[in-house]
Amino acid sequence: MADLIDAMQDALAAYSAGQVVQPVRTVLEVGPDKAYFGLMPAALDRPAALGAKLVTVYARNHDRGLPSHLATIVLLDPATGALAALVDGRYITEARTGAVSAVSLRLLARPESRVLAIIGSGVQARSHFEAVRHVATLDEVRVWSPTTDRRDTFARTMMHETGLAVRAVASPSAALQGADLIVLATASRTPVIDNADVMDGAHIMAVGACRPDQREMPTALVTRGRVFVDSLQGALKESGDVLLPIAERAMTDRHLAGELGALAAGDVTGRRTAAEVTIFKSLGMAVEDVVAARLAVERARAAGMGRPFDLQA
Repeated sequence: MADLIDAMQDALAAYSAGQVVQPVRTVLEVGPDKAYFGLMPAALDRPAALGAKLVTVYARNHDRGLPSHLATIVLLDPATGALAALVDGRYITEARTGAVSAVSLRLLARPESRVLAIIGSGVQARSHFEAVRHVATLDEVRVWSPTTDRRDTFARTMMHETGLAVRAVASPSAALQGADLIVLATASRTPVIDNADVMDGAHIMAVGACRPDQREMPTALVTRGRVFVDSLQGALKESGDVLLPIAERAMTDRHLAGELGALAAGDVTGRRTAAEVTIFKSLGMAVEDVVAARLAVERARAAGMGRPFDLQA
């Protein structure tokens, strides 16, 4: 994870510097349930990488015993375009999303931040807990999600695995009291926290709500905070947390402070005061997937792992 966090910071900086060829993802709605199918290609020169992620979100998959989010990453040889590797994109997506949020924490959170609130108890909650632990010293972790059993199980499991004080609480408000680090990792289409519950100086990592009609944060919180995104182009097309406040005329696109990659490169200003609320709204980008998959394949080859195959055989 530590190596992945560094790789994501470099990938974000390359994207914001114009060194990545990457369109906004193509999205199709599939079937009567309007399931999500996204195509996310990217190419960059340093490190040399070329590929695409195919990602689906089928809400009813849980009834079939399957994850709602599934993905496959195709890596190509940057020199020839030939197929180089097929990688399970589900875990890559989980890990790189947490790693990118950890970059935002590294660049925007107050150094003395010690209390983490996690809203959600799924795979992204778990990956964010792991990633945050690599860049922050935590004294306390609180978790809330709508299902009591799930949040209790998450708290017990994380406490057993890490030895940290992890506590399941009965409401989002209870999770946020005194929390200076906040992860929003839900499938909610409507705000899951209240502006009044967010303390001054907090840093928010919001990774759910990836469609224009979905949001995890209320307008009052978004307009209060200093907001960074992974891609300005993507946020102004896909993020309900950004687009809905703009539609309400509560703010304009000028409220966005900039891209996380530009902040990493020192091209924009980050946190300005200790009391300022900073927000990273994550949508996820193809360059993150391609660079993360490239790192995984490099490590697999070095360890003699993976399954070689030949399509011509």
